[in-house]
Amino acid sequence: MSSPIRQRHELFHILPDSPSYPKEARLFLADRAPGAIAALGNLEVLQTKKLALFCSVRCPGKLILATHDFCQELRNESVTVVGGFHSPVERECLSILLRGAGRIIICPARGLEGIRMRAGLKGAMDQGRMLFLSPFKAHQRRATAQMAVYRNRFVAAVAGAIFVAHARPTGKTEQFCREVRGWGKAVYTLDSDLNANLIDLGAKPVEQGVIALPDAAGPVS
Repeated sequence: MSSPIRQRHELFHILPDSPSYPKEARLFLADRAPGAIAALGNLEVLQTKKLALFCSVRCPGKLILATHDFCQELRNESVTVVGGFHSPVERECLSILLRGAGRIIICPARGLEGIRMRAGLKGAMDQGRMLFLSPFKAHQRRATAQMAVYRNRFVAAVAGAIFVAHARPTGKTEQFCREVRGWGKAVYTLDSDLNANLIDLGAKPVEQGVIALPDAAGPVS
């Protein structure tokens, strides 16, 4: 029988009839929910309270520093942070989170077959606090803009709440936040005039790395 660490490093698939399949995906994505979800890592992480993390590719320096401080507070909290960690600020957040003790779910905009794992990620995997999830098939190894959009919806669906460090006015991230707010999901952002567009959409401003997450899937008031 394989050791627990070895099991965490083996790719497996979560089918819709599995008790591990996130019910949030079916609830919020409906007929767009993935037929199977590829997973690599500690599946128990999926059963924890999850906060999705997003940020536009371009972010004002003032908000970058504030986001770093936010992640410093967040990295040892009981919440699991989930995201694609694709934009520059998101990647920096991942590096901060990896230096903490919290749990992380990474959702790349591609299938997990042949995915490469740098040293920091492998260490978190060995500690049992890391999980890779992908709603894409094994042969989908090259990310596209369309896949990134679907990945973001998947991340937002499985998370209890959403944190958006910054979304450029009229940009794709702002449009995405508008869609997620339409689901009834709670969206949070940094308390700054630079995020007035998100606050006008109904995002809740935060100053500390403490966000209340629901215990179960469903719309959040």
